[in-house]
Amino acid sequence: MFVTGGGGLLGRHLQRSPAVEKWELIAPNSHSLDVRQRDRVIDMITDWKPKAVVHLACSRDDRRSIVDASRNVAEAAAACGARLIHLSSDVVFPGRTTPYRETDGVFAITEYGRMKADAEVAVMNACPTAVMVRTSLMYATDFLAPPQIDVQKSLRGETRTRFFTDEFRCPAHAADVAAACAALASMPDITGPLHVAGPDPLSRAEFAMAIAIWLGMNPALVPTASLADASVDRPARLVLDSSRAAALGLRCRSVAEALR
Repeated sequence: MFVTGGGGLLGRHLQRSPAVEKWELIAPNSHSLDVRQRDRVIDMITDWKPKAVVHLACSRDDRRSIVDASRNVAEAAAACGARLIHLSSDVVFPGRTTPYRETDGVFAITEYGRMKADAEVAVMNACPTAVMVRTSLMYATDFLAPPQIDVQKSLRGETRTRFFTDEFRCPAHAADVAAACAALASMPDITGPLHVAGPDPLSRAEFAMAIAIWLGMNPALVPTASLADASVDRPARLVLDSSRAAALGLRCRSVAEALR
């Protein structure tokens, strides 16, 4: 199994997941492999000839690292006939009151979302047998993920971050998403988008309060606001319907369950 982004939140969980025990893992760091360099990506992956490729590497602000890199990895996976698992995001959708299913059309309203949507198109064009795992806000329990660090820093007074009461996501534990990615490596019949996210929609404020309690801090001190008050233009309610993944045995725990 060839893994890009092995040093990131999800990559670290994937490499430690019991679900990959049967695999030999190859996870070059960013110094060894710049996924933006097409020839280098294709040469390295086709030289290794992996049975599966899990593409997790990403940068929020660099189109080449999102779109071009995803195309490069997809072309390499297709060239050696590898099973490709590509990590995507709920932000390819604009937000609505009802949950999104895999059959819903994408229409991103943020720049990052548009890049992730373009990456999906690039991946499926280059490797039609790929599966695109769309997930949501990810967190961890053996170390702090960025959304958890945001809460900690805010409560310590180190930042002025506020957490929105009207922005809803489906937080997923990185270990659960990692296990799903590993399982999908052996499910070649599952192609296209697949939603793998937490079962319960939580506002960013509710999620922050849950993290505060887990950190042993006072949830009542979590600073909150609304998207309108903050004049922030981004999706207010991104809820993924993950019932298809659940039917395949790919389940994410609720925040309450994972933080016990």
